[in-house]
Amino acid sequence: MIDPKFDLHPGDEHNLKLTANVHPADWRNPTPEGRYNLVVLGAGTAGLVAAAGAAGLGAKVALVERHLMGGDCLNVGCVPSKAIIRSAHAAHAVRSAGAFGIDVTGTTRVDFATVMERMRGLRAAISLHDSARRFAEDYGIDVYFGDARFAAADAVEVEGVRLPFVRAVIATGARASAPQIPGLRAAGYLTNHNVFNLTGQPRRLAVIGGGPIGCELAQTFARLGTDVTIVETADRFLQREDRDAAEILKSSMERDGVVVRLSTSLEKVEQVGADKVLFLRTPSGEETIAVDEILVGVGRTPNIEGLDLEAAGVASDRNGVTVDDHLRTTNRRIYASGDVCLPFKFTHTADASSRAVIQNALFPGPKKRLSKLVIPWCTYTDPEIAHVGLYPRQAESQGTAVDTWEVAMTDVDRAITDGETEGFLKIHCRKGSDTILGATIVGLNAGDLISEITAAMVAGTGLGSFSSVIHPYPTRAEIVRKAADAYNRTKLTPTVSTLLKKWFAFVR
Repeated sequence: MIDPKFDLHPGDEHNLKLTANVHPADWRNPTPEGRYNLVVLGAGTAGLVAAAGAAGLGAKVALVERHLMGGDCLNVGCVPSKAIIRSAHAAHAVRSAGAFGIDVTGTTRVDFATVMERMRGLRAAISLHDSARRFAEDYGIDVYFGDARFAAADAVEVEGVRLPFVRAVIATGARASAPQIPGLRAAGYLTNHNVFNLTGQPRRLAVIGGGPIGCELAQTFARLGTDVTIVETADRFLQREDRDAAEILKSSMERDGVVVRLSTSLEKVEQVGADKVLFLRTPSGEETIAVDEILVGVGRTPNIEGLDLEAAGVASDRNGVTVDDHLRTTNRRIYASGDVCLPFKFTHTADASSRAVIQNALFPGPKKRLSKLVIPWCTYTDPEIAHVGLYPRQAESQGTAVDTWEVAMTDVDRAITDGETEGFLKIHCRKGSDTILGATIVGLNAGDLISEITAAMVAGTGLGSFSSVIHPYPTRAEIVRKAADAYNRTKLTPTVSTLLKKWFAFVR
């Protein structure tokens, strides 16, 4: 039986396997012996990376988790969402098969219960990587389950047991939050923390928020056959992203049947029989819609309650634990990493920040800086939207002029043959040079393509160098070389062109 506090449904073999790995019912906390080099609070991505990295270097490490190891990413985030997104892609591919000469006779039927069971099975299989026994037996880490709090500036207490430390890392993550909308709580709503418990498909779904979570799940549920309406207060989706990218996504979602309500606010919710009725204020006036479920995809709240941060002299605010550029808190012994302290709440950022913490917390000498990290991200809609570095508006606000090199997917042969020509690449360089400041890619597998540009930025490689990089033909990655060729053509000034013409005339 699954402990109710985990809020995991149904209690099938997959979820039983999951909990057996990431919070075993028969687990017995170890008895601490002396002081730890590092105590890590939280066993999500940030905590697991910090603990495993430190232990691998020979440090004596304690890892504390009150809920499920693996954190949001494994249990209610990246892993389950990408599993059902893949099912939605499959459903869409079948419906679109006619464009490729494939005759799919009859109606495509989505078995929602099987989609969700597949997700639970994949999540349970992956959970072995984050399991308590793996971290205890393979890494030699003392794994504790229970509520932790700071008992002093150099000690943590877990279930009445004191864990003294030389250094500690707060990696307790963040959780979904909801806007204070009258009637919302009474009517009931879903977040990423419980939407993956569904076994029955909602016929009608309202998604509140046009950020990455809202857009990904709105499109996914629509492709799986749910009638979806998405409500966003701003005039476009993904406020942080390139406006052209947001427009492409809007068009794609509308083709998938999503009803889009931009510049729209949710005023209140009422339960009317079995319906949840949303009262909206739109640019054209008031509107009501009735749905079976509401999915809230806005806002994250740091998990700092109950930690007694004040006892350790650790400052915090509504954004989480306060850290400097070395990820150190106001207590020099204590660091933080991941969603509990960072504005960019991504699994890979949690990973990167914990790698920096290992060096900064455990070793003397040069320290890694958070501000020096080159952080890419991706929204896993169709098409995907990936970005790294600065946008032009950010660069210009810092006094840096930019040149933007743009290539449309319609100019990429592989995109044409795949029938996936929606999207583009924009690379932003320091004006008059090939120094890459940032880039946006929109298209199929954009999240994979962005890594080539990220690597170049980390290495200090200029855009022009990509002209000499041989890409297999035909691949979408050629889009980067095309941008480089466009940059290199600017070197052919009128003077150079005249000299070349004279040279060729001379040698004929």
